[in-house]
Amino acid sequence: MSTTIRASSILPGRREDIELHTADGLRLVGELALPAERPPVATLVCLHPLPTHGGMMDSHVFRKAAWRLPALADVAVLRFNTRGTSSVRGTSEGAFDGAVGERFDVAAAIEYAEFAELPNIWLVGWSFGTDLALKYGCDPAIVGAILLSPPLRFSAPEDLATWAGSDRPLVALVPEFDDYLRPAEARERFAAVPQAEVVGVPGAKHLWVGDAETVLDEIVRRVNPAVEVPLPTTWDGPMESGDVSAYADRTVAAFADTPVPGPAAGRAD
Repeated sequence: MSTTIRASSILPGRREDIELHTADGLRLVGELALPAERPPVATLVCLHPLPTHGGMMDSHVFRKAAWRLPALADVAVLRFNTRGTSSVRGTSEGAFDGAVGERFDVAAAIEYAEFAELPNIWLVGWSFGTDLALKYGCDPAIVGAILLSPPLRFSAPEDLATWAGSDRPLVALVPEFDDYLRPAEARERFAAVPQAEVVGVPGAKHLWVGDAETVLDEIVRRVNPAVEVPLPTTWDGPMESGDVSAYADRTVAAFADTPVPGPAAGRAD
């Protein structure tokens, strides 16, 4: 019997807690989710929203990616907390560094994926995470990057120039009603990268509430084109249910000017 896939649904997969070790001596907590019975076709390394306002490895789009995509799309999902960031998984060592020290966090995640021989590694950044991808993600090990709600706050024109000089695909998913950068302006800004693809998402907002499935479809369309999208909304087989109650306040706070306990607060990007 088919069961509807809900926000709390956890589809079959192999999931293990992992630790990343940065070049400046920090231990970061994370998780790697893999297909249950076969090797992955592609890999997502997730870079989460601003931790000063609740962004973390469990921010809802990334949580749903880890719970669904190994089963629905044969995709591995590596997500982790950047320095000083907390979630149910735990707290990574260090302190938020305004997209400076986080360069070591990005490098450690890519290195882990390489060492684990994960295939076709894509960066998926969300909000603050898109700036980390633009600044530090144009690495030889990376196939390309997908940017969710890019504010272009911490990144600079020279970072776009670095991507422009590579042959790596760069895809920006931009909500129609984004708080920081909307589709028309995004197309102007990303025109500096000839291979960049800007996808405006009608009706969506920065938080992607109600639009997570659209985001996952667009991600899978790029990283594993052999999978038909839209992805199924029901599942035939075993399914677990995760507790999402711990995240409700942080999901909203991640994009509001309401700080949550943790690193010193700043503007919500």
